[in-house]
Amino acid sequence: MNLLYCGNEGVFDGVLTSALSVVRRLTEQRPITVYLFTMELTRLSPNYTPLTQRHAAWIEEALRRHNTKTQVVLHDVTALYETHLRENANESCYCSPYTLLRLLADLLPMPDKLLYLDADVMLNKDAGLLYDIDVSSVEYAAARDHYGRFLIQPNYINAGVLLFNMKKCRETRIFEKSREILRRKKLPFADQSALIRSTTCRKVLPHSFNDQKFLYKSTVVRHFSKRLFYLPYPHTENVKQWHVQRVHEKFGYTCFDDVLDEYIKLKESYQNESV
Repeated sequence: MNLLYCGNEGVFDGVLTSALSVVRRLTEQRPITVYLFTMELTRLSPNYTPLTQRHAAWIEEALRRHNTKTQVVLHDVTALYETHLRENANESCYCSPYTLLRLLADLLPMPDKLLYLDADVMLNKDAGLLYDIDVSSVEYAAARDHYGRFLIQPNYINAGVLLFNMKKCRETRIFEKSREILRRKKLPFADQSALIRSTTCRKVLPHSFNDQKFLYKSTVVRHFSKRLFYLPYPHTENVKQWHVQRVHEKFGYTCFDDVLDEYIKLKESYQNESV
């Protein structure tokens, strides 16, 4: 199983909790490689500092306690980003330029099957239910976007969970085409929009593989994306899984407590070592 996360130092909590949920929900051990794409981009913001080998080693050690066949591979893609996406029209996009890093995957020796996950997703069931889906004839598989399917078009997908067939993606040049679009045109949802516009063939998955609003018994992946609440008045909130108290207060979830309890202990240990 090959996983990909992208981000700067600020996504450490997300990657740690998300990857922990992957290994803790496995029904049996299996080889897992977690790829981390990061970069230094302090020319745009002082907060845009990269994940480090220390972060990668900490995540790997935590994951191996549950799945000994796990490795974490860190790729600093600063040079690739500056070569292919520097000062593109979407560099100041609503999320951050780090979401664009997955579009560099064809420029590195990635495996033929690759599951991209946003750092704010948690596995509620065995990730194999998603990873083992056949994508041999498509570029990727993804679920519909909860709001986009109503506001944009019925099969508009959410790019927070993408199961890539990298061999097919290289053949169709979907990443290359997406980068070209991003360089010249400002898009409403940056790389998500670019991917959709560059797609040749895809598989649309049930919402259970990327539930962005609710948690059902069938939910495999719960995506803690920004969502709309109607009470006590219409408003949006952006509660992430590492906001443990808010997860309990706002959603009433206890199903992730095994992961979040471990995360709290790990984070405390990590911070103590940093002093």
